[in-house]
Amino acid sequence: MTERRDSIRALVMSTLAFSVCFACWVLNGVLITHLVEAQVFVFSKAQVGWLLGVPILTGSILRLPAGLLTDKYGGRVVFTGLMLVSALPVYLTSLASTFEEFLAASLCFGLTGASFAVGVAYVAVWTPPQRMGTALGIFGAGNAGAALTSIVGPMLLSKLTIGGQYLDGWRTLPRIYAALLVVTGFTFYFSTRTRLPRQGSGQSLVQRLIPLRSLQVWRFGLYYVAVFGGFVALSQWLIPYYVNSYGVSVAKAGLLTACFSLPSAVTRSLGGWLADRIGARSVMYWVFGVMIVGCGMLMIPKMDIESPGEGIMASSSGTVRAVSASHVFIDDKSYALQVPPPRGDASTALEMLVFPVITQWQEPVVKEGDRVSRQQLLARGITHLHFQANIGVFTAILFVVGCAMGIGMAGVFKHIPYYFPNSVGVTGGIVGVIGGLGGFACPILFGYLLRLSGFWTSCWAFLLILALICLIWMHTVIRRMLRERAPDLEQLIEKH
Repeated sequence: MTERRDSIRALVMSTLAFSVCFACWVLNGVLITHLVEAQVFVFSKAQVGWLLGVPILTGSILRLPAGLLTDKYGGRVVFTGLMLVSALPVYLTSLASTFEEFLAASLCFGLTGASFAVGVAYVAVWTPPQRMGTALGIFGAGNAGAALTSIVGPMLLSKLTIGGQYLDGWRTLPRIYAALLVVTGFTFYFSTRTRLPRQGSGQSLVQRLIPLRSLQVWRFGLYYVAVFGGFVALSQWLIPYYVNSYGVSVAKAGLLTACFSLPSAVTRSLGGWLADRIGARSVMYWVFGVMIVGCGMLMIPKMDIESPGEGIMASSSGTVRAVSASHVFIDDKSYALQVPPPRGDASTALEMLVFPVITQWQEPVVKEGDRVSRQQLLARGITHLHFQANIGVFTAILFVVGCAMGIGMAGVFKHIPYYFPNSVGVTGGIVGVIGGLGGFACPILFGYLLRLSGFWTSCWAFLLILALICLIWMHTVIRRMLRERAPDLEQLIEKH
């Protein structure tokens, strides 16, 4: 009974600690944006990009050494030390006054991002294999810290700065986060117990790094780039996406982004439960399938296309007697034209459209007194296609994609304790590094794709291709394993 109680306590406290660390990891996304908008500091777009990306990069790179330390010394000591050490640079952020000082502090408190590898290893040693997916899924729900920062951060900044009247009040926010790290660190230490993985403390560094030789680890890493890297990247990218594509305010864009990031984190628990029930591979099939379909729908841009349509030609020769917007009169014949829709009414109605709308009309190309011959063009046809990419439908599809990503994060990590039971920290650290680097690199790639194509929706094309590659690679590996281990079964499946 005591064992069961300690296991539950380890999971609850690890999830809480990870939520706090993740909230600190993405602090700059709210803080730096506020400082630039309020003109407290003047940073270039490149400098803002570095301040947003550096914590993500640091946290990603340090996941491997954090995993190594956890396998050797245990998650209780390492997790506590990580939070206490990170609290100092978070506090020092409140004293920063130059770009270089902000960069140095961000580089150091990015260590909070390494908490994931620590938590995975610590939860794994307390959890039996049959409940591993569920436990890791619950722990991974700590990603919700990102959504909480994006919602609560701006509200706190507004109160601390008295609605912008006391601009220097922003310095209290990093201090609140630093205090939260310290309190959480001590609470974690005094409410949990130390436990090392099997064969953990006796292995040499070379033995611990053996998983690096396995192609499986790198394949799981690519999966994690698609689900976790994509999640982290979109959590930053969606705010400018909404602002530029739909013209909403930054505050509203933040709330809409939370509709993506918060469910993504919460459904990670569901992903762990599903992985325990139906298997991690089945879960990943569904995840990549949903991502491919969802991103395929999201990549259709908002557009207005005008193309030549069906025109009106003279059925016989004659002289044009009169021309109006709705008719062309030639001798004793009249030709009715389609009139374009009124512009004033369309603008409001079009904002509520879900499906593309096609309108057609004709415009005269002849004038009164012209002599026309049979089959001569009297009015050219115009076809107009309008796709509003309705913001409600867009957000709903994005919600589904985000839920799939959250489920996929748990699905990926369900594999690790099964294939690498004695090096969960190291293997989880490697996979976490790869996924985190994806979260750092994807926004940069999105920016280049936007510059090259001119379409904000190009990011969805990239994610679709990435998910497709993961799906094909996974399916190829499964077919090869089936062929090697059960050739008779594969032939039976082929016949049916």
